[in-house]
Amino acid sequence: MTQLVLRLVLILSACAPTASAAEPVRAIWITRWDYRTRDDVERIVEHCADAGFDTLLFQVRGNATAFYRSSLEPWAEQLGWADPGFDPMATAIAAARRRGVALHAWVNVVPAWWGPDPPTDRAHVVHTHPEWLWFDAQGRRQAFSPRFYVSLNPCLPEVREYLVAVLAELLEEYAVDGLHLDYIRFPNEPPAQRPDQDFPRDVRTLALYREATGLAPDEDPGAWDGWRAEQVTELVRAIAGARDRVRPDAELSAAVGAEAEAALSHHQDWRRWIAEGLLERVFPMNYTADPARFERRMEAWSAFADRVSVVMGLRAGSVAPEVLIERMRWAERSMAGFGVFMYADFHDSQNTVIDVQTPERSRERAALRKAVLPHLRGS
Repeated sequence: MTQLVLRLVLILSACAPTASAAEPVRAIWITRWDYRTRDDVERIVEHCADAGFDTLLFQVRGNATAFYRSSLEPWAEQLGWADPGFDPMATAIAAARRRGVALHAWVNVVPAWWGPDPPTDRAHVVHTHPEWLWFDAQGRRQAFSPRFYVSLNPCLPEVREYLVAVLAELLEEYAVDGLHLDYIRFPNEPPAQRPDQDFPRDVRTLALYREATGLAPDEDPGAWDGWRAEQVTELVRAIAGARDRVRPDAELSAAVGAEAEAALSHHQDWRRWIAEGLLERVFPMNYTADPARFERRMEAWSAFADRVSVVMGLRAGSVAPEVLIERMRWAERSMAGFGVFMYADFHDSQNTVIDVQTPERSRERAALRKAVLPHLRGS
């Protein structure tokens, strides 16, 4: 079967009306900071299934490190750069199967590293391929930061090939229900990039751009932005092709900017991805607390609901519980469902990076569960 025919079969299958497709998705993001042990993983799956979530977005790749057995990338720094004695990805899949919930591998695609210092494991891509990072016009590498990611350069074909190989291996080795792409864009917001910087300006990227367009970046800034967005789209195409070959029954989804123009500032052309049928689901990150902005985004995304499964991303901690419940209901009525960021807003966990673990926060989480779980459980 040719790749084109296979792609058409997948698209038609995704669009075919089935009993399961009619049910709204109730997803939740589980970060890589939420677990360290086998018991942590199994407890998280139990909590989510008991709550009424049916789709778990389980993060197993954050900054070019793995929470699964990989031949291409080292074990995560949170696991001490070593085999923890269990396989978090396999453990989560097995626990999800027991509870009848879907398990999607959540991966940060473009980020290379987060931290003020480089990774200590010399097998990390930062060390093995430093030329794959971002460089400015003066040849200076993007600075390591305690507050944000440094990134790989998706404009380089060899970087795209590497990332596709990493994700293809994950799909080949693990029977996940889906692959969920995050940071499938340029992470170029401050502090990753100052206003006077414009990555990437390394010699090789500029040569590729001139070969494609005959231009230098400053001669046509719009063309330069468009070309960079096309390189990210080419990466999405290649990932979709790998999925088609390796695990065609796994859904491919992406977390995307909730507003098209803002997403394009990060060279993320999700309109193009939808038009080409590259994804089965999109998760717009509609995390705003502002009701008017939330409503505008909902209305804008309703125009895409007949082209792709739109699962609206909600932030549990950004609004009052009663507002969150109403937004869940709205997404269930008008979209394909919702995804809630994040598990640590509902339960205590190992997460001390983007949340805190204090008695006060425990009480807040308990109150959120008391208010929201009856809705999730259907009562």
